[in-house]
Amino acid sequence: MPFPETFKALSDPTRREILNLLKEHSLSAGEIVEHFNTTGATISHHLSILRSADLITDKRDGKFIYYELNLSVFEEVVNWFTDFLGKENHNHEK
Repeated sequence: MPFPETFKALSDPTRREILNLLKEHSLSAGEIVEHFNTTGATISHHLSILRSADLITDKRDGKFIYYELNLSVFEEVVNWFTDFLGKENHNHEK
């Protein structure tokens, strides 16, 4: 997994909010834009970064594109942190 891209994508508060919106269900770009006081182009840019980091996927349904979380990447990040923290805790016990 490309951690630099993942962490770059997660570093922006707007992108983290988009991910929070997608926790419940998939949304179209227009539905996502409604939650922000910004342009559709700006949200499209954020969606592109999230897609490049493989944090979201998109599916076309007619004339709409729906975005949803790619949970496998989140699981990889959590596993990495868990492994990292486990090793750190083990090193402090020595």
